[in-house]
Amino acid sequence: MIAIARSLGYTVIERNLIRSDLYLADEVFMSGTAAEGTPLRSVDDVELGVGPVTEAIRDEYLRCVRGLSSYEPGWLEHVTLELAA
Repeated sequence: MIAIARSLGYTVIERNLIRSDLYLADEVFMSGTAAEGTPLRSVDDVELGVGPVTEAIRDEYLRCVRGLSSYEPGWLEHVTLELAA
């Protein structure tokens, strides 16, 4: 997600956060093998929005893993199926 965010022109700063940082965020999303950029809608009953940054990064991620993006992150390997005769 960091590489994708940077490819889209976002500045990425990595640092440790505390819980209250999440309350003040405009957008928060989780990423991982199955999460695929899932937005958090709330943290401890504090409502968060699903915004354009999360959507842009998630959408580009999905294009990448489906082989539909011009961005080549280097972690996608196309597999061809050969049928037995």
